[in-house]
Amino acid sequence: MKNLVIIITVIGLGLFHSSQVVAQDIHFSQFYMNPLQQNPAMAGAVYGIEANINYKDQWRAVGAPYKTFALGYHMRYEKKRSQGGFLAGGVNFFSDKAGDSQMGTGQGNLAMAYHFKANEYNRIGGGVQVGYFQRKIDYTNLQWATQFDGTAYNASLPAGIPAGQASFTRMDVGAGVSWVYNNTGGDIKVTDNHDLNFTAGVAVMHINRPKFSFLNTDERLPMKVVLHGNGVISLGESSKMAVCPGFMYYRQGPAQEIYVGTLFRYLLAQDSKFTGFRHGAALYGGAYLRTRDAITAKFIIEYAGWGFGVSYDINVSSLKVASNTRGGLEFSLRFVAPNPFMSTYGADHSRY
Repeated sequence: MKNLVIIITVIGLGLFHSSQVVAQDIHFSQFYMNPLQQNPAMAGAVYGIEANINYKDQWRAVGAPYKTFALGYHMRYEKKRSQGGFLAGGVNFFSDKAGDSQMGTGQGNLAMAYHFKANEYNRIGGGVQVGYFQRKIDYTNLQWATQFDGTAYNASLPAGIPAGQASFTRMDVGAGVSWVYNNTGGDIKVTDNHDLNFTAGVAVMHINRPKFSFLNTDERLPMKVVLHGNGVISLGESSKMAVCPGFMYYRQGPAQEIYVGTLFRYLLAQDSKFTGFRHGAALYGGAYLRTRDAITAKFIIEYAGWGFGVSYDINVSSLKVASNTRGGLEFSLRFVAPNPFMSTYGADHSRY
């Protein structure tokens, strides 16, 4: 059974049969904790400074686990409150290793964005990113159907495929636009539970369609279209609750992903604007649905400029027969400035 799982996994990843399958990008369930991975126009869109760390461990019940690690940093290039537009830039990296072959992809990107103020509460931004990725594979741990002798696996039998290169490096290009609505972005300063914020965007990644084959074929990474949106809707000044809906849509080649859900925020404390002795804090909890794949339970805690999130994917697709509904455990850590609990221009609390 283990051999069969490895064979199916390797073929499904599109290592050698590009005419039948298409390689796909990594994804995080807490996508709002990794903004540059979704859209380069998110650089500086919400906060003046933002740093992120993400880690995902998935499919432990189906052979060797898949592990993904990412980090990012971006900031605005403005010295004081801007009445017009501003530049922003950032960097993001990720490392992904999959299965017994330790097939890995590592990528680093530089992003630049420009945002202009459409009116008192709305900003529009556009961004581009350029980076390089490297793919690696270890052939020594792979097993193939041609090595089944009718009774058991026999390592002395030929693999039945030509040996490919162990690694290669390619350039990658992406671009996108973003929109941010923030009811605290104008002259009114809101310090109670009175948020009405929205963030949305569209991006096209892998515009140059880099080659993606270990066998030097013309297999290319398909362009990926990303649509995303999030909001924070407070339930009134007399309530500490807020509804935080969100969605993410990917389309890459013949594959697509629809991810939609809602979190609920409970405001534990608002920052003291006058003494500075008390820091704001909030709890978030809820669930998202990745259609025909998984239900994700999520929990986030925020304190001052820090945020920590944990989520777990419960597999509901046909893979649950092998996975026993066990999907992926994910952690995220974020730091932002200005403090999101102080309602000022540049702190648009519209991330979830």
